[in-house]
Amino acid sequence: MEQQLVNTAQVLKLLGDKTRLAMVGLLLEDEFCVCEFVEIFQMSQPSISQHLRKLKDSGLIQEKRKKQWVIYSLNNQSEHYAMVKDILKYLPNQAEKVAELEKRGLRISCD
Repeated sequence: MEQQLVNTAQVLKLLGDKTRLAMVGLLLEDEFCVCEFVEIFQMSQPSISQHLRKLKDSGLIQEKRKKQWVIYSLNNQSEHYAMVKDILKYLPNQAEKVAELEKRGLRISCD
């Protein structure tokens, strides 16, 4: 029981960062690669990768290889998935970020 409290606190701490929270919100809707997040958040690739590593290490997200690209998605097998999904209900819709990426022709840049 104590460990569950510690794990939940760690997840909440991770989601306390607005970039990671927005990333998880986007990943609830679709999968993304690092290059897409670089464009969406206008951050360096190492910074984006650091955020993704923390989320992956916590088990909240997962990755898969697609040729030379690494594609990230929300891990719906995580013990915290239901809680995270509930938290994301309170986020503003992230669809405009994806629409802008598509409009600029960058949504499919990892294929």
